[in-house]
Amino acid sequence: MKKEIKTILLVFFVFGTLLVSGCGCKQSSNNYRMNLEVWGFLDDREALSAVFDNYKKINKNIAGITYRKLSTDTYKKELIEALASGQGPDIFMISNSWLPSFQNKLVSAPADIFNEQTYRNNFVDTASDDFISQGSIWAAPLSVDSLGLYYNKDMFNVAGITSPPKTWNEFLSDVKLLTRVDSDGEITQSGVAMGTAYNINRSTDLLGMLMLQSGTKMSNEDLQVTFNSDNGRNALNFYTQFAKSASPTYSWNPKMHYSIDAFSEGKTAMMFNYSWHIQTIRSKSPKLNFAVAKIPQFSESAPVNYSNYWAMTVAKNKIASVPSGNPAVSNDIRVKEAWKFIRYLTAKPDGTLAAADQSIGSVTDKNFDPAATYLEKDKSPAARKDLIEAQKTDPDLGAFAWGNLIARNWKQADPESVELIMSEMIDQVNKGNAGVDEAINAAVSKINKSISK
Repeated sequence: MKKEIKTILLVFFVFGTLLVSGCGCKQSSNNYRMNLEVWGFLDDREALSAVFDNYKKINKNIAGITYRKLSTDTYKKELIEALASGQGPDIFMISNSWLPSFQNKLVSAPADIFNEQTYRNNFVDTASDDFISQGSIWAAPLSVDSLGLYYNKDMFNVAGITSPPKTWNEFLSDVKLLTRVDSDGEITQSGVAMGTAYNINRSTDLLGMLMLQSGTKMSNEDLQVTFNSDNGRNALNFYTQFAKSASPTYSWNPKMHYSIDAFSEGKTAMMFNYSWHIQTIRSKSPKLNFAVAKIPQFSESAPVNYSNYWAMTVAKNKIASVPSGNPAVSNDIRVKEAWKFIRYLTAKPDGTLAAADQSIGSVTDKNFDPAATYLEKDKSPAARKDLIEAQKTDPDLGAFAWGNLIARNWKQADPESVELIMSEMIDQVNKGNAGVDEAINAAVSKINKSISK
């Protein structure tokens, strides 16, 4: 009897050892369920819902995906506070100029999910420049936006201008033809909304583009700004000439209506802006006869545009959300699942994600492309090269699709401070309080001092 008891105990011991050691009936590492929370301010919830529903069908580990839309005015503040408390989202949107100031709050993509070659093959160059750092991928965009030249077709016809300008020299000639100034020196029709800081939407982006087009080195590896070079001064002088009453291209001043309003009201012939304001203008003035063209260039052989867009990234630390009754999920697993979803959402479907991970099943609809589905609903310019190809001939998005292929931005330690100081620099020149050299040197000094504090 004692021998039988010893035998039974031995069997239980061996069986228990196998379970603990992971041999035999090991629980699959994929046997878990979790939720993902995404923060941003994307508009088309219908398109997002379709993407979320499809992904839950093909990834058995994801129980739910929630999307929280925040106000653009408070987004950054709410996000930073939430991340600091550990109660933020798994996935959130960051501006393409935020990586230097946000990198310590993020976790990069695992190489087996998103590697550099795949990323560069998928997205336009500005995304690689902005979000590949230290050999890692830190965010991926659904859409990229760049500047376009909005122009009033009726005003162009009256002035005898048959096509929008391709070079800045052509642009200067057109501004002269399109601007009307009365005997009192008041502008009655503006050729272009350009030259000032505070009544022009995204004025510092436009100045930044001129600087990049002229070959200005904007900052160094330590993020100290360096745009007070000869090229930078020339760009600032070029920009501000349109607000100088003695200039032959005078067409704008600080008293004019805000640029978007002035263009919508038919009081200015041209303005520069991003694609999202097409609908703004149409809602303000449904009958306005306008179009959008590519940005003029100093050199048509080496064209440059300016990018301003958002991309999806993953929070470094957060307790993973799991459905009631399910075991806790480690942060490593949460990060992996978050990046798997970003890859699915943004990159071209090619089967490699499913091949690399057993939790990803076959796609329910092989023709379903998450990024294409979203962009079609939201009418946004694409970040992916293959989708840009189809947008090149779109009457609304064509100029922005082309622009995305040549768009660039520059590294900034504190984008908000940079914008404020650059705006002040423009305004000082407009008011005659400082010449171009003095204003640009003062701006560079002020930005660099703020970084070194």
